[in-house]
Parts: sequence; C-alpha cells; structure tokens
Amino acid sequence: MQTEDLMLLVTRQMPYGKYKGRLIADLPLHYLSWFDRQGFPQGEIGRLLALAFELQHNGLMSLLDPLRKR
Repeated sequence: MQTEDLMLLVTRQMPYGKYKGRLIADLPLHYLSWFDRQGFPQGEIGRLLALAFELQHNGLMSLLDPLRKR
C-alpha cells in the first residue's frame, strides 16, 4: 500500500460495472468480496479495490473519515 492510496479511495470513482461513478471507498462489501474471490483487476484500480476490501473486511473504514473532510 502507498500512502496516496488512502486519499485515492475517497476521490477515485469506480470506472465501470454496476457501481460505475461511485467512490471506491463507498463500494459495498459484497461487491468487493466478489472481486476478492474472482481476482482483482490489474493496475491501480485493482490495488485500490483490494485496499478498500481489506479496510472494510477488518472494520477500518473510519480511518478514511479525516480524508473525506478535506
């Protein structure tokens, strides 16, 4: 994980699929879990989806609250 990735979670939108246009930090856990089972895409989007999954799965989404307020 890179430090900038946390900021990207609250600013980058999902570029495709059912949740296109939604912030990656706001994607539902069931959707992220599906990617975890099927495999995350390559590149930055996959890295961000995997990070969002780990934060949600471990109950750490509150770490993003200060970044959302910027």
